Parts: sequence; C-alpha cells; structure tokens
Amino acid sequence: MAFFRNGRSKDDSERGRERRERRENQVKKVRTCRFCDAKEVYIDYKDEKKLHRFTTEQGKIIPKRITGTCAKHQRQLVTAIKRARHLALLPFVSDAIK
Repeated sequence: MAFFRNGRSKDDSERGRERRERRENQVKKVRTCRFCDAKEVYIDYKDEKKLHRFTTEQGKIIPKRITGTCAKHQRQLVTAIKRARHLALLPFVSDAIK
C-alpha cells in the first residue's frame, strides 16, 4: 500500500472519488418558493397560521435551505415572524421548553 505525503493511502483517495461520483449522480429535489408560486407580494405578520408553519416546535425560524423559500421572501418571513412575536401572536419559546 502506497502512502501519499498527507499520510493517506491510495485506497482512501479512491473511496473519496467514489463518494464524490455518487453525490454528483444524485438528483437534487428542486424546491420552489411557496410565496413566489402564489404570487404573494407581502407576507402579513397577522397571519399566524401561515407563520407558524415556518417555525419549529421550539419556536426557532426554519432556514430557507430547508423550507425552499427564496431570499427575498425569507427576509420578509423573518421580519413578519419577529413582528408577530413582539405582538404576542407567536411565542418566542414553546411551552415544552419552559
């Protein structure tokens, strides 16, 4: 077994190459922005049912890479959630954490 300068064997580099090839062959699920599809211009902070979908059980805001919202609507969503929290429409932290 031949070792390279970094201390790894040739087998390690082959395994890494195989992993990269597998990752490249995987089909990524394309997420489209819900708000762009619905052609919404403004995300209302008073619509607590819609905003509640974008928070976890602990009350954290779900990131855009998971929800699939575009950057523009994610910024609007975050401000709407924060406004709703400030007006006590949404909780800052869930009851289970308290």
